[in-house]
Amino acid sequence: MKALLILLLLAQLCSASLVPEREKDPEYWRRQAQETLRNALRLQRLNQNVAKNLILFLGDGMGVSTVTAARILKGQLHGQGEESLLEMDKFPFVALAKTYNTNAQVPDSAGTATAYLCGVKANEGTLGVSAGVTRDRCNTTKGQEVTSILRWAKEAGKAVGIVTTTRVTHATPSAAYAHSANRDWYSDGEMPPDALEGGCKDIARQLVENIPDIEVILGGGRKYMYPRNVSDVEYPHEEKQRGTRLDGRNLVQAWREAKPRGKVAEYVWHRRGLLALNLTRVDFLLGESLHPRVPWHQLGALGGPLSCPGLLGQLQWPVTLQGMVVACPGHAGGRIDHGHHEGKAKQALHEAVELDRAIGLATRLTSTQDTLSVVTADHSHVFTFGGYTPRGNPIFGLAPMQSDVDRKPFTSILYGNGPGYKIVAGERENVSAVDFAHADYQAQSAVPLRQETHGGEDVAVFARGPMAHLLHGVHEQNYIPHAMAYAACIGSNRGHCNAGARPATPLLLPFLGLLLLLLLC
Repeated sequence: MKALLILLLLAQLCSASLVPEREKDPEYWRRQAQETLRNALRLQRLNQNVAKNLILFLGDGMGVSTVTAARILKGQLHGQGEESLLEMDKFPFVALAKTYNTNAQVPDSAGTATAYLCGVKANEGTLGVSAGVTRDRCNTTKGQEVTSILRWAKEAGKAVGIVTTTRVTHATPSAAYAHSANRDWYSDGEMPPDALEGGCKDIARQLVENIPDIEVILGGGRKYMYPRNVSDVEYPHEEKQRGTRLDGRNLVQAWREAKPRGKVAEYVWHRRGLLALNLTRVDFLLGESLHPRVPWHQLGALGGPLSCPGLLGQLQWPVTLQGMVVACPGHAGGRIDHGHHEGKAKQALHEAVELDRAIGLATRLTSTQDTLSVVTADHSHVFTFGGYTPRGNPIFGLAPMQSDVDRKPFTSILYGNGPGYKIVAGERENVSAVDFAHADYQAQSAVPLRQETHGGEDVAVFARGPMAHLLHGVHEQNYIPHAMAYAACIGSNRGHCNAGARPATPLLLPFLGLLLLLLLC
């Protein structure tokens, strides 16, 4: 304990020396502010081009506190710190989105996905339907379906893709194509008898049937595509990974059979299969992997599932963008949410940094003249960091003080609730006795819960490209797809578009090089 106190005192005494020399000069800050002012003035010349391409990056659970902490982590990983910039920080237009569901002050991922993909707010737990639908009530669904920006783009002749590190049937991506009274109806094996008798379809079936010509689908959750008890191709001995379908259908086969004659449809479940494809000869791609028990630090391992940081250095495909709309509900976004729910801030923040890498690659490989990119989150978490930490303090480190109540140290990162609540001998756990820098460390929380909860505050919306200025100020979350659709001249509001503004363009498969680099890396 004495050694810990000495370290805390040293941190306080040394904090002054952490100030970069240039920042001691007032002129540094004045020059920086003037440069920022000049950049802001340039934005007065608005980019009112028609967006040929739309890219939506969705960091699941990436609230503002997560963005800030990820920025610091990214800086510290590169020998910098608080002054560093995320790629999304460089987007010129920023807004706030109100995330509440129609029946929930603090939202879930299904109601929010319906908002930012379909443009309509909905009840928690429901997907691609209006607020007239009650969760679990199949008989309230008919006539209440709402369509997404993915379908609007398809109807405009554009190529579309969904890429996620969660299940493709997870709430976050599935609002792009599904209409369901319950986000958990992944296959018919998860549906109650009354829903099946009422004619409601499971989400995996809707993935194959509702919009059968989605060009790119990449994610996880393949067991929902196969009949019950069919062994998994990658984990044949794991009962938990066997197929779940009661109707006996092989939806991967159904997906292939639904494609037009003469078109090439490829299914992959492993990185090796993906790399072996000649993408110039592929018209449709379905990839399902990401076994849920793969340890976080192994997700990018060579030869592993469809998540591979190594692709950045290994693959350089030519990039041609032709009217591609990509709904990307989290490159690493799903795992940001998972990390926070488990109270494992280190995992959540590293995933946020990985998402930012993908955003940076997209920025380098696209043009602001024809591509509107939007980065946002569905909701926040009860995650925070504080404690008057000095400049340069490790983001996963201790605050430079003890509690003045229980006289114990505490980490800068804490949760409002969650599994990190621990009482040892009738008192709060002494974090100096545990490895709080470990990837599996669960940060302390104020209230004990098995799973940490979402937060209810607004989330940031970053925008870059044609009509990005439409995303400004404070908006309802359902405004986002309407602004994006307006920029691309798709959907119902096209009165401002001229006859040649929205040509129907085919998917050029070299673009898959960009897609895979962005969202599997």
